[in-house]
Amino acid sequence: MTSKKLVNSVAGCADDALAGLVACNPNLQLLQGHRVALRSDLDSLKGQVALLSGGGSGHEPAHAGFVGKGMLTGVIAGAVFTSPAVGSILAAIRAVAQAGTVGTLLIVKNYTGDRLNFGLAREQARAEGIPVEMVVIGDDSAFTVLKKAGRRGLCGTVLIHKVAGALAEAGVGLEEITDRVSEVAKAMGTLGLSLSSCSVPGSKPTFELSADEVELGLGIHGEAGVRRIKMATADEIVELMLDHMTSSSNMSHVPVQSGSSVVLMVNNLGGLSFLELGIIADAAVRSLEGRGVKIARALVGTFMSALEMPGISLTLLLVDEPLLKLIDAETTASAWPNVAKVLVTGRKRCRAAPAKPLEAPDSTAAGGAASKQMVLVLERVCATLLGLEGHLNALDRAAGDGDCGSTHSCAARAIQGWLKEGPPPASPAQLLSKLSLLLLEKMGGSSGALYGLFLTAAAQPLKAKTDLPAWSAAMDAGLEAMQKYGKAAPGDRTMLDSLWAAGQELQAWKSPGANLQILTKAVKVEKMRLTWAPRPASECMGQGWVWQE
Repeated sequence: MTSKKLVNSVAGCADDALAGLVACNPNLQLLQGHRVALRSDLDSLKGQVALLSGGGSGHEPAHAGFVGKGMLTGVIAGAVFTSPAVGSILAAIRAVAQAGTVGTLLIVKNYTGDRLNFGLAREQARAEGIPVEMVVIGDDSAFTVLKKAGRRGLCGTVLIHKVAGALAEAGVGLEEITDRVSEVAKAMGTLGLSLSSCSVPGSKPTFELSADEVELGLGIHGEAGVRRIKMATADEIVELMLDHMTSSSNMSHVPVQSGSSVVLMVNNLGGLSFLELGIIADAAVRSLEGRGVKIARALVGTFMSALEMPGISLTLLLVDEPLLKLIDAETTASAWPNVAKVLVTGRKRCRAAPAKPLEAPDSTAAGGAASKQMVLVLERVCATLLGLEGHLNALDRAAGDGDCGSTHSCAARAIQGWLKEGPPPASPAQLLSKLSLLLLEKMGGSSGALYGLFLTAAAQPLKAKTDLPAWSAAMDAGLEAMQKYGKAAPGDRTMLDSLWAAGQELQAWKSPGANLQILTKAVKVEKMRLTWAPRPASECMGQGWVWQE
């Protein structure tokens, strides 16, 4: 059963939420035609570096709540728990560039979809001559052994927004801001804990916990943590979290020791009561000070949520005086707390009681139309994907957010609609480019970005030639693009494995005698066709077929 949500529609909830924030905040404006919020005083930023961030919706107030003077210039929002579209990211980059800024820094949380989409937008913007840099923030301290994809981006990203914003406001250049925030990110860690799950509007909860269990180290999309533990007191939970994220045996730990000075963030993941949040904050301060750690600033509130998830995350950032001044710099961002610019540790927290109590571009025209066979292939692929939607979602729920089938069905319906508008172009380069643009716009998520990257890169070698070497070069270009931003390699058990095998086969066909090899394989296939009695497609495409992304 899906949980109840106060929304107008599932499909429009991300747009409505962003529109509501902008409607109530005169310092923000929407970018027409895109799910983008920008500073309303954008034209006053001439000569400064622009800062853009974003990601899937559902993490409010991140990231739109941190747009303002002294923090972000703008944000790009995706659907709930879905990376924003490349086209919208590129539109935001163009908008701040046209306002006279002297470069743009993209601040991106370390998730595959965000890396891919922001990375592709960056490459396209740079091709247009716009100076753009990108920093990928990974502050998760959950996993004791680092994974190939790196640490996940969590609430510490907000501190990077603040530091970068203060530097940009002071007139620091793009390259220096990029270098400095990259160093700051290395001195930071975050760990989350949840009492139960969250649910995307229109969907079931992402996971289930027993009544006496909590999940340690989970992600902000409901991804699995490092382990489940028995429910305990707030003091015990906080002690366990700080032990885990500061232990030297943890490869993603924060090197905090006695005498260290830190900024502490106590973040509500969305559904925790303020009463519980205060208890957790008190426990964290007591535990850190008991370890000899000096707390320079303590930020408590909701900074990066996971919809209605009842849970917390703790963030520690090692600071010195220069860095603390950047944290303290003024900002108009609505979600940044107005905390006192004084040390937390060493302050007298209790007043003695009084003696007496006081009262309290379309390019399809060039090159003609594609063959009927090509249209038939596209239609058959779309029909197959639509038929496997439920099965793919079920498989994806075992290891992800359960939307693989829905994402691919969305792409299939988009291609079907495109085919109804007219025949696709005959030129392979134009066809791949068209499909890339369509998937980037309509598919979304990591899959859309991966397919878009592959098709965009593969189209380039086919512009001049369409012979076998050109197709081999196209496959190689597509694979290279996917590996560059997807961080996967052959053997990682991703869809890259199958594409890599196909690419190797194409490479082999370029060698001397390849034509004879192709002829030999064709003869074998024809012999099989004549030997085996054909069966209806319905008998061959049964429930036993499994697709894996």
